[in-house]
Amino acid sequence: MRIDSNQGAQPLQENQNSAQVPARGNPSATASSALGEDQAQLSGVHGQIPALVQQALQFPEIRQEKVSALRQAVLGGSYQSSPGQVAQALFDHMVAKLAA
Repeated sequence: MRIDSNQGAQPLQENQNSAQVPARGNPSATASSALGEDQAQLSGVHGQIPALVQQALQFPEIRQEKVSALRQAVLGGSYQSSPGQVAQALFDHMVAKLAA
């Protein structure tokens, strides 16, 4: 296939089998009946969201006692972790983030 940018636009030929919209009347009603109607169904899970939000809000955003203990261990030089532990923690974090 070759595209010639110097050639002007050509009108599209109408398909003989396509549905004709009458000149008078409601064209959207005719089109929707020809194509069918969109439908959506919601599950009952959406009702649980407010309860889960309230439950999550009860937990502190930052667990200060754990942060302080970890800070002291790092500053004191007593915090030890293996490369495997670090890799596993990163992997677990990524998996949890994708699942959310």
